[in-house]
Amino acid sequence: MSELFDSYRSSYDETVQGSIRFSGLKHDFFLKAKAEFLRRVVVERGLGPDGSGVRALDVGCGVGVLHPHLKDAFASLDGCDISLDSILRAREENPGVVYKACSSLTLPYDNGVFDLAFASCVVHHVPPASWLEFVREMRRVVRPGGVACIIEHNPYNPLTRLAVFRCPFDRDAVLLSAAKTASLLQMTGFTDIRSEHFLLLPSGGLFARKVERMLARLPLGAQHVSSARA
Repeated sequence: MSELFDSYRSSYDETVQGSIRFSGLKHDFFLKAKAEFLRRVVVERGLGPDGSGVRALDVGCGVGVLHPHLKDAFASLDGCDISLDSILRAREENPGVVYKACSSLTLPYDNGVFDLAFASCVVHHVPPASWLEFVREMRRVVRPGGVACIIEHNPYNPLTRLAVFRCPFDRDAVLLSAAKTASLLQMTGFTDIRSEHFLLLPSGGLFARKVERMLARLPLGAQHVSSARA
């Protein structure tokens, strides 16, 4: 897997954009929506009114394309990935983030050092037999009372499936539903699990976001996110 993503160090953005070109949307549209949720969860979960004091970890951060949208969202942001080449590019482009490469599912951090750990469209690249171990590691590095978030593709959305089919490094992806994600969080000791679907409408406006929140329980949006308390 590391060799696969190493090969996309320079072409990651173009590859993703090519897979979603049929939608008429830019990759940044999806990144901004994810960043918006992460900022919101910090407030709604009581981690802080503005992210100040929050230490966050991006598990499976890749080349760090999400991180420019999270500037000033947290007191500190760390990122880790199995692809060393991806980490090298992320360091070049996001000097304010601390990156580490990891060669296994075991995260290179001590127990309970983060207030928030999140994984954005990563779990579907992990072999299903290792899903529990992946989420268990997220649980280990989050402090008691901290929060974990898992953002994933919605397998029930046909346009999402088309995008995954068109993406070369998603060819072996195994998509998981919001219910499955919630189950993994529960089995690894997380509590107060909340799931919602988002990216239903091709607009980032306030009205579109309000409609999405109203329909969040239905499996309609392009992606879903589950958050839980450690």
